[in-house]
Amino acid sequence: MPENRYEHARPGQLLHLDIKKLGRIGSPGHRVTGDRSHRHRGIGWEYVHLAIDDHSRVAFGSIEPDEHGSSACKALIRTVRYYRTLGVRFERLLTDNGSCYRSRRFRRLVRRLGMRHLRTRPYTPRTNGKAERPVQTSLREWAYACAYDNSEQRANAFTQWLHHYNWHRRMPASVTGHPSPASR
Repeated sequence: MPENRYEHARPGQLLHLDIKKLGRIGSPGHRVTGDRSHRHRGIGWEYVHLAIDDHSRVAFGSIEPDEHGSSACKALIRTVRYYRTLGVRFERLLTDNGSCYRSRRFRRLVRRLGMRHLRTRPYTPRTNGKAERPVQTSLREWAYACAYDNSEQRANAFTQWLHHYNWHRRMPASVTGHPSPASR
């Protein structure tokens, strides 16, 4: 069966949005220290809300304390503001079927922003593959790339990683034919 690949013609036609759950860091764990006697149970989670423009593949993200509708709204507002600094306004938004994206608050915000909300078909993660790919790349190159002393240090590194991803990271030629997302 042939793969269904597509790319929108210009920036702003479609924004992909996804969430990744990460464990909070209280202190370096046993993989760094080698000491399994100190454990951090119940320290909690934080959620990376990652957005990517379908055409350019420029990414933006924010780290929120939960995956509720209000946090998804904050993340979307930050995302829209970031892309507006680049001169991009979005027409449509593609998310999965997570409860935060189905909340009334989130639906109202999307409508107020003048965007049409599209959702992936249930149990079809490949539909949102353009968001899944940067999520996996961020985990490999940022979240688990080195040992962080705490969650704040990891969050600070996220901003630097996003800048590198958008402006300096060389994309595989087969993906876009351009050296970096920002070059598009």
